[in-house]
Amino acid sequence: MTTPADRLTTLEIRAAEQEKTIEELSGQIAEQWTVIERMQRKLDALTERFLALEEQAGSDVPVTKPPHW
Repeated sequence: MTTPADRLTTLEIRAAEQEKTIEELSGQIAEQWTVIERMQRKLDALTERFLALEEQAGSDVPVTKPPHW
């Protein structure tokens, strides 16, 4: 049979392990957020480049009907 002191010790151990796990998960989330922000900046830069290239290429092509019309 477990004594109240044993139960308390078990609960303290579990609380300490959970605190460690929460800290590890918090660190992982912070790292992932940094990666997401970096990827967002790259995506924004690529979007700007794509739109600039699209504007350059789009102005040279006239819109006409195909010959079979």
